[in-house]
Amino acid sequence: MYDFSKFKAKTKEVEGWLQKEFASVRTGRAAPALLDAVKVESYGSKVPLNQVANISVDDARSIRVTPWDMSLSKDIEKAIMLADLGVSLAVDDKGVRVNFPDLTGERREALVKLSKGKLEEAKVTLRGHRDGALKDIQAQEKAGGVGKDDVFRFKTELQKITDDTNKKLEELYSKKEKEILN
Repeated sequence: MYDFSKFKAKTKEVEGWLQKEFASVRTGRAAPALLDAVKVESYGSKVPLNQVANISVDDARSIRVTPWDMSLSKDIEKAIMLADLGVSLAVDDKGVRVNFPDLTGERREALVKLSKGKLEEAKVTLRGHRDGALKDIQAQEKAGGVGKDDVFRFKTELQKITDDTNKKLEELYSKKEKEILN
């Protein structure tokens, strides 16, 4: 019997990666996940923003970043500006307010194209994992551990798992596309 658990774990990794990538694609709505990649200079070292401040959504177009140490406000502002997220910033006594401008039609199309590219990247990675599993099955066949019928059944099962994962990836993409275009 072939063990598909490693392959299934890799498909989950690909799915998780795509979800994370889609979360970082900015749509018209403010999402705290957009600030995940921002690193702040804090007491001599670079740390993720969420380790020095509380991040919350103010409204559909803005995020409030409230530092735990108010002396870091300027560093947080600088880090977000350097991240080049296409947002405007306002510093006040409560911290930093990150405002997201409306998306233009042209920018929406570019974001859809970017999302499609990320989907293709995920599919290529998935195919690579599938090919690795196929080679493993064929190696077992050559070693004489499995018969032709078993190999055929394993390949069919492998393709079914791949197709199911591809369907999930497509669903994630269509959901993101709808989110961008609305």
